Amino acid sequence: MTASPSASLPPAPFDLVTPAEHTLNASGFDVAALDAKLRSAAPLEVIAAGLAAFPGRIAAVSSFGTESAVLLHMIAQVDKTTPVLFLDTGHLFEETLAYRDALIGQLGLTQVLTFSPDPAALAARDPEKALWADDPDACCGLRKVEPLARALGPYAAWINGRKRYQASTRADIPFVEEDGARVKFNPLAALGREDLLAYMDAHALPRHPMEKFGFPSIGCMPCTSRVKPGEDPRAGRWRGKSKTECGIHVGDGK
Repeated sequence: MTASPSASLPPAPFDLVTPAEHTLNASGFDVAALDAKLRSAAPLEVIAAGLAAFPGRIAAVSSFGTESAVLLHMIAQVDKTTPVLFLDTGHLFEETLAYRDALIGQLGLTQVLTFSPDPAALAARDPEKALWADDPDACCGLRKVEPLARALGPYAAWINGRKRYQASTRADIPFVEEDGARVKFNPLAALGREDLLAYMDAHALPRHPMEKFGFPSIGCMPCTSRVKPGEDPRAGRWRGKSKTECGIHVGDGK
């Protein structure tokens, strides 16, 4: 049974784990204890807890993909000024860039920050823009992992939109977890596809224009294909390869 995505604003700040109460990790929090406190929380409460725990030191990361509107809408309800980091890899669908701009305007987000691969690194390591075919792991490292590491540099924590239902590699993700020296919040972890669709309908959120053509999960254009009925929602990502993740979420595998 999936958790219900609350449509109302979050309550007063959550009863957070404080440094004085627990043994701290590099982030200044006992992550396991914080996750335990949030285990029965609604997504809006998890977002509010993250923003309260790391004021001015937390950002959201969004691909502006097919399910991104749900998390972004919730963030906008809590605080429209929350930094949202977006990676423009140079290989994205034009529809994704247009969808990003449309959502920013509709939701009133004021700090969507776009990051791109380092031009010198691109020239040195992918001059023909064909690295995706020769070595997709290296391409993701160059175009996603490295830019995100740079983007997250000022922050102690981040919020992302992963869900357990999406793939077997994500089946056990908690609401709060360690991510190296940072804390990572997964407020939508317990939601299912039906929950997300119901939330989007309830709030009149626009769908990614590629979704109607059989793309339930969208990444870079060369490495994203249509998904057949009954397949894993991420089956169209790096089809035919053992790769299932870009490397941003280190614990998920490749």
